[in-house]
Amino acid sequence: MNPFEGSVCAQHEETHGAESRCLWARFSSWLECVCVVTFDLELGQAIELLYPQDVKLTEKEKTSICYLSFPDSYSGCLGDTQFSFRMRQSVGRRGSRDGETYNRDAPATLQKEVSHFFGYVYFRQVKDVSVKRGYFQKSLVLLSRLPYTALFHSLLQIIAPEYFEKLEPCLETVCNEIDQWPKPVPGMTLNLPVMGVILQVRVPSKLDKPGGSPIRHAAKENLLPAPMVLPTIHELDLFKCFQSLLIHQQMLWELVLLGEPLVVIAPSPTVSSETVLALVSSICPLKFCCDFRPYFTIHDSEFREYTTRTQAPPNVVLGVTNPFFIKTFQGWPHIIRLGEIKMAGDLPKQVKVKKLIKLKTLDTKPGIYTAYKPFLHKDKILIKRLLKGIQRKRPPEVQSAILRRHLLELTQSFIIPLERHMASLMPLQRSVTPWKANNKCMNNFLFVMSTHNENICSLQTPPQIRPFNQEEFMATLDHSGPQLTSMLKGDWMGLYRKFFRSRNFDGWYRQRQKEMTQKLESLHLEVICDADLLGWTKDKSEVEIVDVILKLREKMIKARQQQLQVRDGVMDKLDTFIQSIVSSLPEDVQTLLNTQ
Repeated sequence: MNPFEGSVCAQHEETHGAESRCLWARFSSWLECVCVVTFDLELGQAIELLYPQDVKLTEKEKTSICYLSFPDSYSGCLGDTQFSFRMRQSVGRRGSRDGETYNRDAPATLQKEVSHFFGYVYFRQVKDVSVKRGYFQKSLVLLSRLPYTALFHSLLQIIAPEYFEKLEPCLETVCNEIDQWPKPVPGMTLNLPVMGVILQVRVPSKLDKPGGSPIRHAAKENLLPAPMVLPTIHELDLFKCFQSLLIHQQMLWELVLLGEPLVVIAPSPTVSSETVLALVSSICPLKFCCDFRPYFTIHDSEFREYTTRTQAPPNVVLGVTNPFFIKTFQGWPHIIRLGEIKMAGDLPKQVKVKKLIKLKTLDTKPGIYTAYKPFLHKDKILIKRLLKGIQRKRPPEVQSAILRRHLLELTQSFIIPLERHMASLMPLQRSVTPWKANNKCMNNFLFVMSTHNENICSLQTPPQIRPFNQEEFMATLDHSGPQLTSMLKGDWMGLYRKFFRSRNFDGWYRQRQKEMTQKLESLHLEVICDADLLGWTKDKSEVEIVDVILKLREKMIKARQQQLQVRDGVMDKLDTFIQSIVSSLPEDVQTLLNTQ
């Protein structure tokens, strides 16, 4: 049976769709679909092939993929070009529950996107006299919710050249191979076979130590051929991306941390997308919570939304190549104009910070056009170390590792005081009790009166997390601020105050609050489990018992939906308690409870 054609046994269209999706369950845990975009003389860019064929993409999504999969005509990309894009999905689409399981264990920066897709593109443009236009122009695109830049670009380097030679049958085989891959599980090292090559990758986990070894080799296996070990599933060559911006690294880190509107105007989609992704990753392990588009065109459906002059620029990092954007974005506060890398002796020429007023003409020189004044001083030791590394021909991967370590330590120095203060808002563990005694049931365990009937006892809710108070936090900085771990001088307090107004703070705070609330819910369930539940029921009324069963069931359903991390055996013990108590109640009450 050809899996692309769905199940021949399907009796109805809905059944056919369900069975077809089931066939592609493992494929869809990695990719949404694979597209081939070609240039049609009458239609322009058009999707030529789409696998799986029944993948649900809206017409708007298909149009976006077509425009984002081809370099802008100003780029002049001949030969093979690789780049990335990120696009908004249509309203109403939902990700799978499989994604929720993955996101629970993945680092915040590597979680599956809920409302956007990543596109990984391999574009080929070569002269071809057999084509009316004189050029062969096609893009092979991998669409995914995963930000696995290194993996998917490596995969494209294997399959795209082969596809351009052999076309459709080759692509069908590749999709079937990907459907045999194990699902991405955080913390696991996986072997992913494709076209005679075995890619070995480790999927990062949120339990990993930040800045630790990006891959741990699996136990030796007799694999033929030997695996191609990818040192990282997602990281970029930071040094390559920032080599003309090294002396401004501190300022760029602050702009990204604060979620400032930022445009990168680059000579090609490759430089554009790599620079934007490098900027967004520079605040790792903090998640960038604003929008970002590694490659953006004038045909994008959000073009008007992002270029209107009737309101302040949105909090987004855009990567563009069309010089038209220089004029369009003149009202934006921060613009990075990149050109081809030029050398000053044996060092890459560093771009200068320039006033926005100079950003007028289409031949604007490379530079950072901004009036922004950094809160912190430059790290001159880092800059000298990297520049010396160039002169001494230090390997690029070592240069990147030095830069990544610096950015990681800088972000950690900034975020650790916030984490420490957030932890202080957590209630003490001894305050997490399953029930709470009142005057009418002091001899009974841990119960609190119902709001409607003071003779009925009910489950206690977990204690609340104290609200985050900015001034209270600022008061802690003198004795436990970033100066404990960072040598950088400057106005740290001013940086925090501006950070509090950013989406990155809002996103970080919501995530930490959610994690802490779930931790309290987990502790509460464990404490309930440890209580003498059966002993409590002996002198309780039927109404009290039913009330507790209903509330306990509700807590357990919520725990399973949120996939709370509780001690082994807790859920089973509570299930057993509920079943045994329900079976001891009158039949009419059992019937009522069993239909809930």
